[in-house]
Amino acid sequence: MRRSRIVVFLGSLLLAASTALTGAASAQASEAAATGYVALGDSYSSGVGAGSYISSSGDCKRSTRAYPYLWAAANSPSSFNFTACSGARTDEVLASQLAPLNTSTGLVSISVGGNDAGFADVMTTCVLQSDSACVSRINTARAYVDTTLPGKLDNVYSAIRSKAPSAHVVVLGYPRFYKLGQSCLGLSETKRKAINDASDHLNTAIEKRALNHGFTFGDVRSTFTGHEICSGASWLHSVNWLNIGESYHPTANGQSGGYLPVLSNVA
Repeated sequence: MRRSRIVVFLGSLLLAASTALTGAASAQASEAAATGYVALGDSYSSGVGAGSYISSSGDCKRSTRAYPYLWAAANSPSSFNFTACSGARTDEVLASQLAPLNTSTGLVSISVGGNDAGFADVMTTCVLQSDSACVSRINTARAYVDTTLPGKLDNVYSAIRSKAPSAHVVVLGYPRFYKLGQSCLGLSETKRKAINDASDHLNTAIEKRALNHGFTFGDVRSTFTGHEICSGASWLHSVNWLNIGESYHPTANGQSGGYLPVLSNVA
């Protein structure tokens, strides 16, 4: 009889502890959701290529199918400011996107660096010119990533931390564009591999600077694996001659299946 009472007593203690821990976890989740979310960055964050653009965003082309909008809809932060803009470079982020950041900002997401490195010009060169011209232009971009981009990223990341000292900052990278070794119309295998390698090089540089600032790097290459151009189930636009600005940007599926899960896993 005494042993039964001890068992009941211990069971009650375990139940109380479990309830307390569950309650604490729920409170933490609620507290996290109650903080503001600010989404910064370039076209990969604004949602170019996903359609359903918010008319008031104009040329920034912010989409209701972009990962920041989807995350905010699913998590109901206390405030949501979506300032990412198509074509943005680090200087534009500094000049025009940081105003919503403050001490109550709990989450910041950003993708930036591709435009600084000459993303559009690289892809134009590779589409219209020879293998050697493509590789040469990529090498120029890689040199920029090695020498100039780190300082540009440091400026942006330092400004974010200064304006939002308590925020969890998630820096999103870029996918590889092509599935290699496939029979696929368009660019040569030489160009495709050079472009993929350049994307990896850019991601490595961005990740290093993000981690140096104590930020989280969100690597989307794994979620896009199997959904590159030439995969047969691409989540990236190839050249779109009818809407050239959407070329080489994630589709709506790329935003919801490629970017959103990465942010959700680390936010």
